[in-house]
Amino acid sequence: MSVLPDGDFGERVRTRLRDERLIWLTTVGDDGTPQPNPVWFLWDGGESILVYNLTSARRLNHIDARPQVAMNFHTNASGGDVVVLSGTAHHAPATPPPNENSGYTAKYGRAMEEVSGSVEAFAAAYSVPVEIDIRRVRGHR
Repeated sequence: MSVLPDGDFGERVRTRLRDERLIWLTTVGDDGTPQPNPVWFLWDGGESILVYNLTSARRLNHIDARPQVAMNFHTNASGGDVVVLSGTAHHAPATPPPNENSGYTAKYGRAMEEVSGSVEAFAAAYSVPVEIDIRRVRGHR
């Protein structure tokens, strides 16, 4: 049984996971403070999300110490269309680098070039893949 909901809400969740370009990933810092960061992501079509990180990203230490994370999308202008996902994050060293991940380059290739000059330079900088296994979804219209 999938953790992704059925019905209209579930369809909205799937559409946003497929189409949105940014999600807020919240880890927990050493002092217990939530640390939200906007990140690019790739949904696998099932119950996992992939995020590539700088080697210096502090969230990597947070994930190592406390792998429970939350993710959320922006709401609409009136504060509706809320989608919050929670899950468990882990390093995914067997994942290909972003420049060799066809789904990721299809979604972000142009932006990767704008940020780093080339997809190869982006891959060298954002070389740490983290996979997030979605465990719970909540929200409302």
